[in-house]
Amino acid sequence: MLYFQRKFESYCGDLNQKLACPPSAGKPNFENQIFRLQPNHEIDYRRDFPSQAQTYMNPSDKISLIVVDDHPLFLQGVVDVLSLEEDISVLGQAETGETGLELIRTEKPQIALLDVNLPGMNGQQITRQVKTEKLPTRVILLTAYDDAEQKIHAMLAGAWAYCAKDVQPEHLVDMVRAVNDGKYVVGDELYDLDALDGWLDNQLNDAARPYSDPGEPFHPLSTREMEVLSCITRGLSNKEIAITLGISHQTVKNHVTSILRKLGVEDRTQAAIYAYSHGWVRMDREGAEVVE
Repeated sequence: MLYFQRKFESYCGDLNQKLACPPSAGKPNFENQIFRLQPNHEIDYRRDFPSQAQTYMNPSDKISLIVVDDHPLFLQGVVDVLSLEEDISVLGQAETGETGLELIRTEKPQIALLDVNLPGMNGQQITRQVKTEKLPTRVILLTAYDDAEQKIHAMLAGAWAYCAKDVQPEHLVDMVRAVNDGKYVVGDELYDLDALDGWLDNQLNDAARPYSDPGEPFHPLSTREMEVLSCITRGLSNKEIAITLGISHQTVKNHVTSILRKLGVEDRTQAAIYAYSHGWVRMDREGAEVVE
């Protein structure tokens, strides 16, 4: 037994000497991964080969997440990008809000990437529900329209991060890791909880109008005005809107005037585009419907 121990110690010494020698021509360069092999040495890939540590990660150490988006091409693209990362595990994907929430409840991922404007429950409503049920998942909200007001509303709803869908893949990956580490991300800015509270206070103090229930899509319009706006997006005239809603023609005109003023737009077409871009209404086979 002593013989084999001495042979092994001799082998370790020879190997350490070879690894420590400057590489000569034609020999591999171990400069970035030299470690000292000792008798009874247990290799720790995180310590000894930091550049390769993720390759040997325990599956339980990976960041678990799900992706929810109603655009199949975008959904698959995000899943493919994140699946390439050794420290991230994609547990599932969904295309509707209700399915996404159920996936969060059953899989309990660490991270959920949600589109803001989903069919059924929208991303902000899911975020609020996750918070209400005290689920361990941290929500990242993605939007096709990077709007300052929606950004504030998302963070008030309980999101950990908010960004536009044109985000670069590497930035999205960094965002997932930052949120997993307990940071909040708004666009390109990184915050801890105190800094986020300060940011929200500043934004709310500067806001020109109050914010509605953070679980609902933010809009400054009354319920009736939203009904009129939905009719506008379907291309109905004032007369048709009056018949549809059971109100007078003059009342419709008054609502339209109020809608244009509140949204800061000049005509009905701009109002319809504004409503679509902010996710207040969605198109289905029957026409436009208000997101509730």
